[in-house]
Parts: sequence; structure tokens; C-alpha cells
Amino acid sequence: MRKGLIGLVRMYQATRPYRPRVCRYYPSCSEYMIQAIEKYGVYTGVALGLRRIVRCNPLSIGGYDPVP
Repeated sequence: MRKGLIGLVRMYQATRPYRPRVCRYYPSCSEYMIQAIEKYGVYTGVALGLRRIVRCNPLSIGGYDPVP
């Protein structure tokens, strides 16, 4: 399941040349999701990734935000 989710995120990342850059954080939200899944497993990693995606909005300051 872990490899499948990471594969889906990698496929999303492959569409990068066709989308504008909107993530306000470093690493990007998709890379953060991959790192979180690798470090914490599927359930906690996806929860952390989704929380990060919700925080990535026009009102956010952004900046460097590594996986805890």
C-alpha cells in the first residue's frame, strides 16, 4: 500500500511542467507527503500530508517546513 500511494504522488509530480507552482512551502506538499509516508507509514503519513495541504493556502506565510 505504501509503494502504491507513493507511486500515485510521483505520477502527480510528473504533471509539474503543466501546472503553475503554487506550493508556499519547502519541501513541496507532494514531496512532504512522500517523506511523511516513508517515515511514519501510510495512515499517519497521509494524515500529516493532508494537514500540510490544508495549511498551504494564500493566507499562509510558507517557508521551510520539514516532516516532524
